[in-house]
Amino acid sequence: MDSLNFIRKCLFVLIIFSQAFRGFGQEKKETIKLSIDQAKTFAVQNNRNVQAARIDVRISDKKIWEVISSGLPQINFAANYQHQFQVPQLSFGSYFDVGALPPTGYLTKTDIENAYKPMDPVSLGVPNNTTFDATLTQLIFSGEYIVGLQATKVLREVSADALIKTEDMTKEAVSTTYFLVLVLQENEKVLTNSLKYTEQTYIEMQKMNQQGFNEETDVDQMQISRSNIQTLLTSTISQKEVALKLLKYQLGIAFEQPVELTDSLPRLIDEGNIQYLAAPQFNVKNNIDYRIVSNQENLMLLSLNRERSKYMPTISSFYRHQEQTNRPQFNFAVKDLLGVSLNIPIVTSGMRTSRVNQAKYTLEKARLNKDNTEQGLILEYETAQSDYRTAFSNYTINNESMQLSKKVYDRTLIKYQEGISTSFELTQNISLFLTAETKFYYSVLSLLNAKAKLDRILGIN
Repeated sequence: MDSLNFIRKCLFVLIIFSQAFRGFGQEKKETIKLSIDQAKTFAVQNNRNVQAARIDVRISDKKIWEVISSGLPQINFAANYQHQFQVPQLSFGSYFDVGALPPTGYLTKTDIENAYKPMDPVSLGVPNNTTFDATLTQLIFSGEYIVGLQATKVLREVSADALIKTEDMTKEAVSTTYFLVLVLQENEKVLTNSLKYTEQTYIEMQKMNQQGFNEETDVDQMQISRSNIQTLLTSTISQKEVALKLLKYQLGIAFEQPVELTDSLPRLIDEGNIQYLAAPQFNVKNNIDYRIVSNQENLMLLSLNRERSKYMPTISSFYRHQEQTNRPQFNFAVKDLLGVSLNIPIVTSGMRTSRVNQAKYTLEKARLNKDNTEQGLILEYETAQSDYRTAFSNYTINNESMQLSKKVYDRTLIKYQEGISTSFELTQNISLFLTAETKFYYSVLSLLNAKAKLDRILGIN
């Protein structure tokens, strides 16, 4: 019995621990609370497109160093192993060996001939040899390299501007989605309250119909109104969930991460009115799109200078040191060598001239694109300013219309309950109120989107 109780206690402890660990594994994520400014800052740090653009800046930095390093000293080391199956030899003929002559007596012709001995041949190489070669090169003068150094600064600005452009587009996208979620949330609240009141009215009508105070048609009309509101509410909730997922995608976070939006529509609307109803001054040269096309023009000018620099000579120097593991008897290889190289282009049959002319035309196109962009940005700003004012006017009108339609609906409901108004008038006013509400929130969204566009054009974070 004791052993059985011990086993039961162990099982009980294991169950407790398993439930505890399961609780840790299913721990709820902490909700991220974001205002509109915090959402834009969060997106700039975590959005995947912005991160990719930031990587492009790092790549451009490495490319800049690649250009710079091409004019710095270069050291190359080479090792070469060589095996000769048959080493060539050089023979110098015979030599006269005095020691081969007879010590005494007269010398005969035969004695003299025998005194000539053949010399050993000299090898002109070795069967196996390894050569080590170290070479130092240094560019002294190159017009193309000088232009390349000038282009490195522009290349850095181009990549940095591309990053800023991506950040601005991301901020605008986050803003419009943020506004959409807020509008849908407010619309959901209004529809929920409308459905609540309509449901109460529908129940009261059913009771009145049971007592014979109204017709069944009145109840059916109210049921239709209730169903329409329920359909709108379901659609709004679905749209809000999709918009919230889109916002999380733009923020660069997981879909299951809870997010709470802390800003309110009235504050955002008032903020935009203060900024843009007074028509702020627009300096096109501060716009990121204008800076991008200006840098493109600078790049095309440098490209033209690069093609022109190819008419200039190139001067470089080198130093080479060579070592061999096995030196042949006759070795004419120089161990240390210092030299200077001069390359002067003379005739290319018009190829360089053609490239220079192409670069001129490309530069002309870049300047036309710059002028066109400048005019387009001015037009875009004026259009966006006009759209904002129009959207604000529509917002004001639709807000008044929604408030009036709500008053009419409330009064009609009271009159119906007192028997003065008909169910047809009540359901009609419900429909008018819902239409006015839809127009109002659409105008709110249009107003805030116009604000987000102006923020991007003016470079306001």
